[in-house]
Amino acid sequence: MDELFESVNVGALSLPNRLVMAPMTRSRAYDSGKVDELTVEYYAQRAEAGLIITEGTQPSVIGQGYIDTPGLHDDDQVAAWRAVTDAVHAKGGRIFAQIMHGGRVGHPYLYPDDALPHGPSAIASGEVLYTPDEGMLAHPEPREMTLREIGRTVEDFASAARNAIAAGFDGVELHGANGYLIHQFLADGSNRRTDAYGGSIANRIRFAVEVARAVGDAIGPERVGIRMSPGNTANGITESDTADLYPALVRELAPLGLAYVHVMELVTRDITRLIRAEWPGTLILNAHPKPDSFPSRPEDGADAVREGVADAVSFAELWLANPDLPARIRAGGPYNEADKATFYGGDHRGYTDYPSIEAAEAAAAAGAA
Repeated sequence: MDELFESVNVGALSLPNRLVMAPMTRSRAYDSGKVDELTVEYYAQRAEAGLIITEGTQPSVIGQGYIDTPGLHDDDQVAAWRAVTDAVHAKGGRIFAQIMHGGRVGHPYLYPDDALPHGPSAIASGEVLYTPDEGMLAHPEPREMTLREIGRTVEDFASAARNAIAAGFDGVELHGANGYLIHQFLADGSNRRTDAYGGSIANRIRFAVEVARAVGDAIGPERVGIRMSPGNTANGITESDTADLYPALVRELAPLGLAYVHVMELVTRDITRLIRAEWPGTLILNAHPKPDSFPSRPEDGADAVREGVADAVSFAELWLANPDLPARIRAGGPYNEADKATFYGGDHRGYTDYPSIEAAEAAAAAGAA
């Protein structure tokens, strides 16, 4: 799989390999959205990635979708993230912050004064929020965003991006996937607006393009990527026009000069090829060539690079459980198995205690002796 160890340009960065750490929610920012020393260790352990993309980080109070997720909207949060970026850079790594606004994926439990989450339309997700003291709480019907709130939210994304650069990040990724706010505007099942932000494909992609343009203007488009997951039904999303929607979106994004498009492949490789045909820049792919091919495997990524549908490939569970993933791929494995029980919340267990291949071999040798 030599293709995965070639260098590749992503915006202004030259990555030493094509192995990207995908964003993964870990829900361990227990102190007012601030990451801590365990998060510093977690990302520093994985600094051999060509590029690290962090867990989703809310750009505003109302943008929070889950408990204990980190933010990038106040000075203390920025200072906490600086320890992470310094540690990653000290080990020669590169790191982008993913900016994620939950939109209708939220709950008054998370906000001051029991505020309602916002969305493009007043349509509930049908999903629930986990809370440690009140159990599972159904997402309420969100408040439909006014034009003024849409403009303010675009600026929230730009402000969070400026904060990310102040925190030492090399750039940001806009979360346009998995049923969160940008995706909610894109999908006709969650966006029933009748104004300039709803109805036609041209209108439904408007919010995503405005966010990307504003963030690019704020920090430089070469520091901005966007993630999308065509056909993804997470968080109650439905799309009736996936094959037309995403090529139209990337056509509008192409002139902005963004660092990359990051595709989470869920439907078919044909959709990925349609996006690739319209996107002139770097494409990062979380490769799933068949609907049941989860989690993504190194061989899937290498095949995508050879086919030319991807310039770099991202992995989630593999990076979570294997901090030394490049070494394990070169060795042909073995791979640690991810402990799903420790994905969200908790302490160091299932977070910073996965052994490297060298540590595992040393422990085995010591046990044999």
